[in-house]
Amino acid sequence: MSDSPYPKISAETVKRRRELAGETFQAFHAFSNQVFAEGALPGKTKQLIALAVAHVTQCPYCIDSHAKLAVQHGASDEEMMEAIWVAAEMRAGGAYAHAGIALEAIKSARGQASS
Repeated sequence: MSDSPYPKISAETVKRRRELAGETFQAFHAFSNQVFAEGALPGKTKQLIALAVAHVTQCPYCIDSHAKLAVQHGASDEEMMEAIWVAAEMRAGGAYAHAGIALEAIKSARGQASS
């Protein structure tokens, strides 16, 4: 992400975040560790889910982190790309599904009865 418009988060920034809300920071860290711990879903699957969700939320820091963590958990390039395509379809699917709201609003604005 060297050409990214997003700044690299420095150790100083992480320290300051912790100082400003230490208990919340620690609770979030503990929550994150618990969420990504091995469980009914293996770590690799959780990282693939996180990578897909990071693409839907468009968080560049999460994309970077979870791509690296997915590799560390043994995910292949093909698995990661497939997860990203699932995310892309879900995001597009949401826009398609919500088109019904727009169509109903258009009908209403034109004074037509809803069917």
